[in-house]
Amino acid sequence: MGETDPQEELRSGPVLPLDEASESATIREPCSDESVAVPETIPQHNGTLVGTRALATASLESPKPALATQINLLVTVELEEALDRCREKVGRISKECRKDNRKFRDIEFDLENDSKRCYFGMDPDPSKKIPNVKRVTEIFENPQFFIDGPGSSDVVQGALGDCWFLSALSALATSPGMIEKVCVARDEVVGVYGFVFFRDNRWVDVIIDDQLFWSPPKYEELKKEEQELYHEDKDLYNKLTTGNGKGLHFARSETNGETWVPLIEKAYAKLHGDYMSLGGGLMFEGLEDLSGGVSQITSSSDILDSERFWNEELSHANDKMNLFGVSLPRHDTARRGDSSTVFVRGLVDKHAYSVLRAKECKGKRFVVIRNPWGSFEWTGPWSDGSKEWTPQWYDVLKELDHVLGDDGEFVMEYSDFLDTWWLIQHVTIPDSSWIMSSYWLQMPTRPMDYPWTRGEVIFNFTLSKPSMTTIVLSQLDNRYFSDIDGRMVLSLDFVLYKRGETEPQGESYTTALCLRSVTCHLELDAGEYVVYPRIDRFQSREMGYFIDDSKEWDYRKLSQVLTQRTQSRSIAARVNTNLTCRQKRKFISTSLTRVIEQDLIAPTKDKEVYPHRTPEVNLEIKTEELPSSESSKTMAITGDDEDDTPTNALVTVTGHLRT
Repeated sequence: MGETDPQEELRSGPVLPLDEASESATIREPCSDESVAVPETIPQHNGTLVGTRALATASLESPKPALATQINLLVTVELEEALDRCREKVGRISKECRKDNRKFRDIEFDLENDSKRCYFGMDPDPSKKIPNVKRVTEIFENPQFFIDGPGSSDVVQGALGDCWFLSALSALATSPGMIEKVCVARDEVVGVYGFVFFRDNRWVDVIIDDQLFWSPPKYEELKKEEQELYHEDKDLYNKLTTGNGKGLHFARSETNGETWVPLIEKAYAKLHGDYMSLGGGLMFEGLEDLSGGVSQITSSSDILDSERFWNEELSHANDKMNLFGVSLPRHDTARRGDSSTVFVRGLVDKHAYSVLRAKECKGKRFVVIRNPWGSFEWTGPWSDGSKEWTPQWYDVLKELDHVLGDDGEFVMEYSDFLDTWWLIQHVTIPDSSWIMSSYWLQMPTRPMDYPWTRGEVIFNFTLSKPSMTTIVLSQLDNRYFSDIDGRMVLSLDFVLYKRGETEPQGESYTTALCLRSVTCHLELDAGEYVVYPRIDRFQSREMGYFIDDSKEWDYRKLSQVLTQRTQSRSIAARVNTNLTCRQKRKFISTSLTRVIEQDLIAPTKDKEVYPHRTPEVNLEIKTEELPSSESSKTMAITGDDEDDTPTNALVTVTGHLRT
């Protein structure tokens, strides 16, 4: 479960409200020997800004082709930097931990000691008990990150409504080598893992340890009668409850002993602040974040020519750079008198499925689909065990690379596919022939009664030669801080014109309201073009929600979320947050790199840099020779007993305040 219906969010109160929208327009075109001119984006404001603010990006993509061939991820300026940074962090942590004979513990996302902050969002559910925590080496006898490589059938959903992300993970696993590119570096012995994700049009790295939430209680927590079931034998209990990974609270791999699925889910949860932040979403968001791809969402009822859709889109599900997912609409359960999950021929509403393959065999068109639960399959025609699978069709199973059985994977005929599914989500990962550049800026959002208008911000771009072009207009990813991000949820669209012409060249296509991004794919002649964005607003919360809700919030968690919101919004050019520099620093912590630059490389006494810093402490170091008995003890500990061993010394540190 966990697939979010954007329309239902508007009816029941959106889960993703924001009143300071962030937008981006991304313009993509195939690489050429000629440069692409990008005139400066021009904000145009009418009247006084009232209410909310928005961030916007006009972008043109630009990779390094050699790296693109190697990486198979969307190549941007930040990709190589993120990869190098991730490898450096993992390498440094690995070296330090091995030197100190300890496993890595991530104090920024410590499931054992900081479980509430890692598990819950701003509004913890008191009915939910936080599970225990184990390292992967305590769960599996011989854990391995990959066993025979990652596969789509490995992914099994746990007790979290992130089917949209896990279906994206399963779809990405059909593209050889892609999962390995996201999982950049690791030391499985030390327990440190590094990943990269594409957030807000740039690559970021995430480092985690190997602690995971574990559902079975500890032996000591069992009731007396429960312990008696295991003959009061703790070793027997541990042996029976560990070893296969089925006790993992959240996602797991179907392959026993394999750990990549729960660990990449954990890294994605850390990226967004906590596990509960992953509850509900659309599959294309996960695919974009994993690959940097470009999404297009189509409603099956909008397809004009099903023959063209098969030939031009769905049949490319077999290509490693085209990934698909599907979902059913949210069914109204009021008439039934309950709100339980609705099953239609074995399929679940409000749930995301990944498309694995689409092939034509013996004159019929088939689509292979997977439920991230690893069970509960389609029961209609061509389902596993259905009457259609007569002996003359058995050879088709091999062509489809499908095995009959209750594993969550099933086959549908194309006609049933179109009749059954509501949203078809298609994400394309541009190859090295495409270039990209991204630009964020603020765009004002007007009060609720203000007309839905254009022209307050425009984006210009110039093509030096005819090109296939994709324009993407995006909101800032607010999943981390959605609980505090305002009273409105926004819906975007845009129209494209060529400079000097009055007829539009194209416009964004959208199937649903309030999506994170909208796109337009078209072939353009050389020339200068103008993108006109537009924002629509839907109220999702009442005025004063922050003051009312914050009474129940944990202020330490709130500080973390406020910091991330400020950092995310700060990527915009010409950002105007109405905060002073001193106020901004309240929510944006100074990085260690910046501190080192200020204190060690280019020392400064500017109090505005660190307005709350205590007086600096000067340390005076004195060394004294140890008494012979103490010296011999130290030498024995270090193992140095040669005559030329440097003299052991006791280091005494004294300090005084320098004002």
